[in-house]
Amino acid sequence: MTTIFAEGGVDCVISQKTKRKAIRAALAHASDVSRTLVLPPDGSRPHADAGTLTRLLYKEVGKRATFDVMPALGTHRAMTRKELRRMFGAAIPKQAFKEHRWREDLVWLGTVPSEYVHKVSNGVLLGLMPDYEVPVEVNKIVAEGDYSAIFSIGQVVPHEVAGMANGVKNVLVGAGGLDTINMTHFLGAAYGMERMMGRARTPVRAVLEYARQHYLSRLPIVYIMTVMARHRSAMVMRGLYVGDDAEAFELAAQLSRQVNVTLLDKPQERVVANLEPDEFTSTWLGNKAIYRTRMAIANGGELIVIAPGVRTFGEDPEIDRLIRLYGYRGTPATLKAVNRDKELRRNLSAAAHLIHGSSEGRFRVVYATDPALLSRQEVESVGFEWRDVSEVLQQYPPASLADGPQDGFYYVSCPALGLWAVKDRFAG
Repeated sequence: MTTIFAEGGVDCVISQKTKRKAIRAALAHASDVSRTLVLPPDGSRPHADAGTLTRLLYKEVGKRATFDVMPALGTHRAMTRKELRRMFGAAIPKQAFKEHRWREDLVWLGTVPSEYVHKVSNGVLLGLMPDYEVPVEVNKIVAEGDYSAIFSIGQVVPHEVAGMANGVKNVLVGAGGLDTINMTHFLGAAYGMERMMGRARTPVRAVLEYARQHYLSRLPIVYIMTVMARHRSAMVMRGLYVGDDAEAFELAAQLSRQVNVTLLDKPQERVVANLEPDEFTSTWLGNKAIYRTRMAIANGGELIVIAPGVRTFGEDPEIDRLIRLYGYRGTPATLKAVNRDKELRRNLSAAAHLIHGSSEGRFRVVYATDPALLSRQEVESVGFEWRDVSEVLQQYPPASLADGPQDGFYYVSCPALGLWAVKDRFAG
């Protein structure tokens, strides 16, 4: 195992000087950077500080090498030129940016065998899908672009599918194909996200690591991973890790558990979570408010999601249609639909999302949207309750609220930044 650079701690603040030092260590390890590809997260991960790190890479190598950037979109929509400029600045040429199309432009690398998948997941899918193998596909730019160095950049933070985001997930899911995304997402949903969130070693991570070892080892990939946290009103980088295998990821995950997981003494009757309008425009993204707070909410409690920018359900038209058709009805109903309906079975990442987004009837989910963007009828049709966001913003003005317990509710300003759980529900 090779950890190239590691610095961080619960009270650490990574300076610009340290960021440059880490970037230079990554470049030295890569050696040949004449043809460089960078895989940063997309605009749905604005807190990763990946824009800064990408700019530092470009400053070091961009003018003397081929330098391409392909945001790891996963299933998300492509970034606009305005969004690219806002995240990465104006110095990187427009032509350097490539679009990942997760239903096309793919190369099949191999398969994670069903025997292994069932072994690491305790056979949760044996009854439903006994031949559950996971195809490994990545964008052809990654696999066949003849790059001398590939830098995968991103934030390690609790995640509903893999347990912890980033590491090889950024390549195999962020720049991965339809089947890889479908099969890993559904495996995680069937196993249970509450058993995985905030943990570095999970069934999905084991599958991704198998694929890395067997199918990605020939590629010159270096992982650059941040751990971010809110300090007062600002975002700070608590850790920065660089490596070419799973070791650096696990070091980052250890720190993320310390700074991104908030453990509470008792369940909360009401949680209010705010979704910034520029960051969250769909429930596909916005349901992080549900995933990351669900273990903190009391039985019979209420989650109010302030969602002024949410205008659709899926980032992809086909997935949006499936969410509208099936709704967030809970695990039993979704598994029944998967077993019955071929179209949902062909889109298992959508089925996984439907499971993730349901409270399983344990607590109420109230989405507060702008009715001109996403109507009451639309919200209620997928199984959520609805309130007008203008009314909710008057009752819970984000500018006047601090994270944590308030008078009669618990406030979360940015659910994407962590995980909130009652201590006895998080035994990780």
